[in-house]
Amino acid sequence: MERLLHYVWKYRLYPGMTLLTTDEKPVTILDPGIHNTDAGPDFFNAKLKIEDTVWVGDVEIHSKASDWHQHKHSLDKRYDSIILHVVGVDDRQITRMNGEIILQVVIEIPEEVRKSAAWLNTRDLSVPCLAQLSSLEAVHLYTWLDALLSERLQRKIGDILYLLDEYENDWNEVFYITLTRNFGLGVNSDAFERLARSLPLKYIRKQRGASSQIEAMFFGQAGMLEETLDCHYYRFLQQEYRFLKHKFNLIPLDYLLYKNLRIRPSNFPHVKIAQLAAIWKQYDTFFSIVLEAGNLRQIKKIFRVAPSEYWETHYHFQQVSEKREKLLGEQTLNILLINTVVPMLFAYGYQNHLSEYTDRAIEILERLPAEKNRIVSLFVKAGISARHAGDTQSIIQLKREYCEKRKCLFCRIGFQLLKRSCQNGENP
Repeated sequence: MERLLHYVWKYRLYPGMTLLTTDEKPVTILDPGIHNTDAGPDFFNAKLKIEDTVWVGDVEIHSKASDWHQHKHSLDKRYDSIILHVVGVDDRQITRMNGEIILQVVIEIPEEVRKSAAWLNTRDLSVPCLAQLSSLEAVHLYTWLDALLSERLQRKIGDILYLLDEYENDWNEVFYITLTRNFGLGVNSDAFERLARSLPLKYIRKQRGASSQIEAMFFGQAGMLEETLDCHYYRFLQQEYRFLKHKFNLIPLDYLLYKNLRIRPSNFPHVKIAQLAAIWKQYDTFFSIVLEAGNLRQIKKIFRVAPSEYWETHYHFQQVSEKREKLLGEQTLNILLINTVVPMLFAYGYQNHLSEYTDRAIEILERLPAEKNRIVSLFVKAGISARHAGDTQSIIQLKREYCEKRKCLFCRIGFQLLKRSCQNGENP
């Protein structure tokens, strides 16, 4: 109930309701204040008119007035700034630390809001409001998608800044770890990140003069050179890795970390590792080269590096397949740009106050085609037009952070549906 009271207060969902304090003083809400999601009062800097006096201060909201004392707010200085206590049930008078009485107002949650909120939050659907999406005005929908994209980028920036702190602000190392993780394409992402962390970039850079040794380090660290196979190239890499393992005191991972089931041959872990090795054979400081690339076409070009000749006729060791160059496919390359290049460029621009990089990151998203996956398809079928990768990233953020977590009350789509239900007197 308390969360719903927060929502009603924030969005003023009490049309026609006359607000009076518990001692019969009329209240006019000039500004409900800024919603605080951290410790302290629920709303900062609210502006209210109580009788003929305008008050500016903080507002606290509880299901019952007695919660004030249960939460020990009467002993906390931060709550002396409260100018109004908003409650669903008035069951006790409350005071500040000095004993001064705080005005209270009881707000009844409109029945339409209560029913609609319950309907949204309890429907047994992955997206409760899916059937109503096409009825929303485009301006509300796409404004929300823009905000969701910003949220998603901020979350990814947070992950990158955490890595930067861990790796002493080494952008090339963080790019290496982020890129390697994303080469796992979801199903193997955690395993690929562990691979990158077990094989520091500085070791790879030291061996760039011998390209076969880079491939040996990647496959050896992935635990893929631990068998006895009748394959000349495999045995050659095994021999190279034994030397490098001793030189750098490396400890290989368990090969069982990697999954092959329901994965297309072109995305087998062996192929992805061969492609990664080819990139790091070619480039010393790859992120620096990405920063220098002026446009999307140039960035894509630097990613198109062919693995060694052996992989033209193999998807994994030993078994020969039809000859085929194993360059990154267009769809996989787009995924890597969306999940690695865009957030890294944006984080670099954000951290260094260089807007040209944040702008370039957004431009890349808007030039890349809309992603094709189950989440996006679900919303497209419901009537949302995904114009480019920026929109599909927004849709993924919406599904993951709002729909799956049943945060309908914090979603602008949910708000518009609730608002409409209040006006029409019906469920969304």
